[in-house]
Amino acid sequence: MKEDFFAALADLEKEKGIPQQVFLDALQNALVSACKKQGSAGAVEMKLLPEKGTIEFYTVREVVDEVEDKETQISLEDAKNIKKSYKVGDFVREKFIPKDFSRIAAQTAKQVIMQKIHETERDAAMSEFSNKEGELLVGTVRKVDLKNVYVELGKGQIEGVMLPSDQVPGETYNVNDKIKVFVKRVKSGFKGAQVLVSRSSAGLVRKLFEEEVPEIKQGTVVIKAVSREAGARTKMAIWSEDPRVDAIGACVGNKGARVNAVVDELNGEKIDIIPWSEDPLEFIAKALSPAKVISVTQLEGEKTAMAVVPDDKLSLAIGKDGQNARLAVRLTGWKIDVKSQSAAKKLGLTTPDVQDGDNEADA
Repeated sequence: MKEDFFAALADLEKEKGIPQQVFLDALQNALVSACKKQGSAGAVEMKLLPEKGTIEFYTVREVVDEVEDKETQISLEDAKNIKKSYKVGDFVREKFIPKDFSRIAAQTAKQVIMQKIHETERDAAMSEFSNKEGELLVGTVRKVDLKNVYVELGKGQIEGVMLPSDQVPGETYNVNDKIKVFVKRVKSGFKGAQVLVSRSSAGLVRKLFEEEVPEIKQGTVVIKAVSREAGARTKMAIWSEDPRVDAIGACVGNKGARVNAVVDELNGEKIDIIPWSEDPLEFIAKALSPAKVISVTQLEGEKTAMAVVPDDKLSLAIGKDGQNARLAVRLTGWKIDVKSQSAAKKLGLTTPDVQDGDNEADA
């Protein structure tokens, strides 16, 4: 093997950041294996000599009193003919040149180098993106097929895949579109890092608000929970760690600038911003926004409650196709039975008058 091969490895180290020794170790194992496949029986050792630009191969045989395997053993008498100091238990190494070595070396070196470059780039990409799970990234749509959308991420070395379940009903994705995506999962695959991205995840809404609202990024305002039906409506419960900071006002922004920026990114999806409460019944009442709730009562059973609303607000509380109530259930983690005031009275339940004064925001 010529010196220019080792010079090429030095160039690869500079270009790809892969140490020469990584290539040499892999090449050594591959060449030994290739030599054995070519008929070099027994133990084979190889020495790479970069300073000389050469490779040396050796057969290895153990010195024994009685030879049982000529490929791996040599008699003491024959060993002493090579070197008088040999004794039983020593190993005799004899240099040889494999048959058709030049062709074997060229093919093996090419395969090993390409494989190591691929593995290193895959590992580097995995290292870069393994910490990106749960993050918001901007990508470029590179391909759209009958099911999936493929998004180029980072410096183009990583392809994000957006499955049908992670796409938003009503959104269209065209090649070369710049889109914001939520990184759901990063895993290692045969072709490198596989990144699953989403536009429908509730995590996308969290990250968009974190991007728009400094108080959230700083930790002053906390997003406690998010429930979402992508393309239609999102409910987000928030809490201020500082009583001097209005959590809803921070999320809405001056003249609605902050929440509108998120709504625009989500192509007009409605967003209910709701104050979180450590009192679960109070939280349920707020979660059914924009409907006014008369009362919430805990029922028998774990996390089960009944919410009573004015008769003319029942459809609003339940929402179209049950969406509002369904989102409230997901947001609070409670099963919620929504009833009208008249229905509650028929059941013998007394309810207070409707309380005005909502403190939630709709966008």
